[in-house]
Amino acid sequence: MRDIQTYYELGLERDRIIADGGNLEFVRTQEIVRRFLPSPPASILDVGGGPGAHAVWLARDGYQVHLIDPMPLHIEQATAAAAAQPNHHFTAARGDARQLDLPDASYDVALLFGPLYHLTERSERIAALTEAYRVLRPGGWLFAVGISRFASLLDSLRRNALGNPEISRMVDDDLRTGVHRNPNLADAPGWFTTAYFHDPRDLTAEVETAGFTVDDLLAVEGPAAFVGNGWDDPARRPQILATARAVEREPSLFGASAHLMVIATRPE
Repeated sequence: MRDIQTYYELGLERDRIIADGGNLEFVRTQEIVRRFLPSPPASILDVGGGPGAHAVWLARDGYQVHLIDPMPLHIEQATAAAAAQPNHHFTAARGDARQLDLPDASYDVALLFGPLYHLTERSERIAALTEAYRVLRPGGWLFAVGISRFASLLDSLRRNALGNPEISRMVDDDLRTGVHRNPNLADAPGWFTTAYFHDPRDLTAEVETAGFTVDDLLAVEGPAAFVGNGWDDPARRPQILATARAVEREPSLFGASAHLMVIATRPE
């Protein structure tokens, strides 16, 4: 969609999660993925990998990483990031999560850290998951991330923005339909772009519909995602991380996390 392309052409994504050593989303994603990954040099397909924030550290950890993304700017940035670490190179190419130009059973791990919230139609999300299933070897791992249905409500509360009628309508639509649309992308890119926000139960159901066995569902940030700007204070980060870890499997708090991660496997 054009508004998604417009948003990413702003170039905000390259530094969004890795600035100052990485934000809470980045640090928690990194530690969760490392907890489950097979040993290097397993092969990883980073679908919708953007400018390569995760491909960079995965390659440094010794994995064979190939990144796919539909945005030319992201491929340009990811290629530059790979060139900047020649001893830990990874590859990047344009591609569509719904139709991967890759052989069957060719990867040990697939990451979907974007496609499931930029495909607003369920049939398209299932197509992306089914393609991930196809290119994974039997026993291969899937890490798939969705945005919580309540993310814009809680973020609006944190920003004291619910008194703005435009924002209030946006939040109401998110809660009612799950489809998030930024009413003023040109002036307020901080409210993201067109996306689908998952009910936690629907996220795991979609992964299972594609044939995967779900091993775990984890809240990435937990409620700490919406507590002021605490992450900006390095002294508070250990407490924030401890809180996120403590409630990562608590079903009653799944909706209070900005991001949710499903860890699943393709059956042997």
